[in-house]
Amino acid sequence: MRLLYNISIHVYKILITAASSLNPKAKLWLDGRKNIFEKLASSISATCSPGSKLAWFHCASLGEFEQGRPLIERYKAQHPDVKILLTFFSPSGYEIRKDYKGADLVCYLPADTPSNAKRFLEIVKPSAVFFVKYEFWFNYLAELKRRDVPTYLISGIFREEQHFFKFYGSWFRKQFSSFTHFFLQDLRSEELLHSIGYKNTTVAGDTRFDRVSEIAKNVRPFPLIEKFKGGHRVLIAGSTWKEDEELIAGSAQENLKLIIAPHEIDEKHIESICALFSKYSVIRYSQATESAVAAAQVLVIDNIGMLSSLYQYGTFAFIGGGFGKGIHNILEAATFGLPVVFGPNYDKFKEAVDLVKTGGAFSVSGKAEFENVRALLSDEQVLKTASHISKYYVESRTGATEKIMNAVKF
Repeated sequence: MRLLYNISIHVYKILITAASSLNPKAKLWLDGRKNIFEKLASSISATCSPGSKLAWFHCASLGEFEQGRPLIERYKAQHPDVKILLTFFSPSGYEIRKDYKGADLVCYLPADTPSNAKRFLEIVKPSAVFFVKYEFWFNYLAELKRRDVPTYLISGIFREEQHFFKFYGSWFRKQFSSFTHFFLQDLRSEELLHSIGYKNTTVAGDTRFDRVSEIAKNVRPFPLIEKFKGGHRVLIAGSTWKEDEELIAGSAQENLKLIIAPHEIDEKHIESICALFSKYSVIRYSQATESAVAAAQVLVIDNIGMLSSLYQYGTFAFIGGGFGKGIHNILEAATFGLPVVFGPNYDKFKEAVDLVKTGGAFSVSGKAEFENVRALLSDEQVLKTASHISKYYVESRTGATEKIMNAVKF
């Protein structure tokens, strides 16, 4: 099985190389790893003094980074002499956070081959390693175990349908022995790990709740958004794709304005959004002025980095991704007490399942259902109740970072 796994890694690299001439993300993935070991060795030599300790945090992409960020920052605050290395698998994480000041070094993770794992760890020599949520690179894990490096999974979550728990998953299950401890989001994940023999677990919760709670406490003001909102109700559509945007098209009304912050902000996509909402007064954020934005009905956010703070201006939120592989982050909206609406593909996201059950969130599969929910939330009492449920859901689940910090001995 290890041979097949290693072959699959090499095949993946070949496919990425083949796609790089046409796919910008594939090109970034490939280019970002060129001369990675030489660059890493040079950076560590310049950053780390002889004998200094280094903690390595690995995130798949931007969402996992936000999940790991509270622990990175708490760790750095309590251990200022320890250097922090942050690695990403995906360009969508690295390219946005490569200048993150909370880490001393930020780079791509080299592909998970046996030789890469050995070379990477020989250069980095971490004193502790943290993988966020579901990153399982088995050659790295095997090499960490061989070197006896404390290795932790944080905010881990598991489901019955994953291959670890199938009859054919024995090899993958064995690789879990590389983890020193699993810090899990929920009791069901712990039960699943116990069922395959791993008892080194703690249900600490999800560090994302700490992150979004911190965002709400230190939220940035946006005067132009305040001008846009005025005295109106505002629907904020965050991390949207084409299917989401088509669903909410036609939603702007006399007392309901729309802010659309799409997942992809390339010029073609921004132009398509403006065309879709052309029957309204629509304006891009980059082109907005105080006089123009106040009169607009639809505001399109054509930059990255504002969304998590924008929710402070919302009445309710539509979160994108639910007509594709799965919804994006709904907690950033819920922490401000916004009821959240999303498409039908949400069952892999515990917070979405929980909020749908309790009435803080609503899943829709088409325009008719969305219009029904929008009409429902126009009732002030219904809106107030759903808002309270969303906000309390986040507030009652903070503290995972503290539990992890108290349990791990650095």
